Amino acid sequence: MDKKVVLITGASRGIGASIAKKFASLNYNVVLNYIHSKEEAQLLKNELEEKYHIEVFAIQADVANEMEVEKMVEASIQKFSHIDCLVNNAGIAIDTLVEDKKITDFKRILEVNLIGTFLVSREVAKYMLKQKKGNIINISSTNGIDTYYPYSLDYDASKSGVISLTKNLAQEYAPFIRVNTIAPGWVDTDMNKEMDEEYKKEEESHILLKRFGKPEEIASVVAFLASEDASYINGSIIRVDGGLK
Repeated sequence: MDKKVVLITGASRGIGASIAKKFASLNYNVVLNYIHSKEEAQLLKNELEEKYHIEVFAIQADVANEMEVEKMVEASIQKFSHIDCLVNNAGIAIDTLVEDKKITDFKRILEVNLIGTFLVSREVAKYMLKQKKGNIINISSTNGIDTYYPYSLDYDASKSGVISLTKNLAQEYAPFIRVNTIAPGWVDTDMNKEMDEEYKKEEESHILLKRFGKPEEIASVVAFLASEDASYINGSIIRVDGGLK
């Protein structure tokens, strides 16, 4: 019997890499999407294949580029013949003062975080609908719900859009494809590596568990949503934020 296949966007590092490791440990074949981090993606591919004895397909594509997305999904289908789960993880943030926001940056964030999520979902869903089963899991943020930061207003808007998109796609693709969203709070990733320690402590004080999350903790919830244990969860937004207030 063929192994299940997961396609993960933005998978070369951080949360995406942890999600890839989790699915590999569950005996999935993995499609690793990346845009710039070719070397990191290759290292991860080698690690997963050696450790878990699965097949990994690393492919470069800008999720905001329609043609590149179409080619990526087509190549993934040619490689594995099917895709059982899609994790839309690719995302960027460009934090600046509101008065310094550049429209070009604002547009790029919307293109990657929101339009990219739509484009990859649309292309993968074509095949999932043919096989009459599948899972789409989007990575949003508590920033898209109620933890707003004015210097991230473009990022916040994009993540709020992902939540709306999830609700609509869950309706559109029912009953064959389940579509859900995870909304992480603060997570220890490279994106936060340069964060001022005093600011980090202040943010941790607003979290009931008094710490940032680990990428592995997000990956575990993604894997749960992809499993049969979550077979009656659809169109849902699941916060994974340690009790962020």
